[in-house]
Amino acid sequence: MVNDAAAASGRLAAAWAVLGSVLDPEVPALSVRDLGIVRDVLDHGDALEIVLTPTYSGCPATEVIEHDVLAAIAAAGLGPARVTMRRAPAWTTDWISTEGRRKLTEYGIAPPGPVAADAAAPIRIVGRRADVVACPRCHSLCTERLSAFGSTACKAMYRCLSCREPFEHFKPI
Repeated sequence: MVNDAAAASGRLAAAWAVLGSVLDPEVPALSVRDLGIVRDVLDHGDALEIVLTPTYSGCPATEVIEHDVLAAIAAAGLGPARVTMRRAPAWTTDWISTEGRRKLTEYGIAPPGPVAADAAAPIRIVGRRADVVACPRCHSLCTERLSAFGSTACKAMYRCLSCREPFEHFKPI
């Protein structure tokens, strides 16, 4: 007789491993696990429930991520599965894994620092001092913000004054 708890535990571990291979469509250097948007994986016996928290409520990649997660779980033979979106508490860049931060740097995006203690305050774009951000290529701190906005709402454009390369910075939120 197979131990049901051990089988469920193995299925959950396999699901977490599969989710580590599902790439974020906007930053394909990171998996959805690296990004910290996978909140939980629950085994209900008849189906797995994958609990996700989008990076922000209007994220245009949410549907693609849900599709890719379900497709990966099915391809691994772990289905059936469903996705539940949990929007509270809101996602924060503090949830990006250490491995994810390393991968961002290798990809050429400066990872976010820790969220400020006053994180409950509204984000202000105008009049807000730009963070000191290390260049992901040469690691110089001699950088300047070119724009508060990058290719996605969660990134800003910077330029390194040492190596002269432009780069994006994943904003801490």
